[in-house]
Amino acid sequence: MICIIDYSMGNLHSVKNACDHLGLDAFIGSETDDLKRADSLILPGVGAFPDAIEALESKGLAEAIINEARDGKPLLGICLGMQLLFGYGNEKKGKKGLDS
Repeated sequence: MICIIDYSMGNLHSVKNACDHLGLDAFIGSETDDLKRADSLILPGVGAFPDAIEALESKGLAEAIINEARDGKPLLGICLGMQLLFGYGNEKKGKKGLDS
């Protein structure tokens, strides 16, 4: 089961529709428990790097994503979501990334 991570900065329904089209068992989740019960994760994203990191941190998802990835759970970042996996983003004021 795939958790499409909802942190209010991604085109979630397009990703969900793509998963459905491919016959993948996917759901949209915004809680740390959603990430834990999934077999793999998708981190979509649209917007600015610093705003996205702040949104993940404010929802407690940044640490959960890092922990799940370090435990070996497959993680796919799409667009901004992929950029968030880097150690640092220089956009705007600059911000530390997930470093996964």
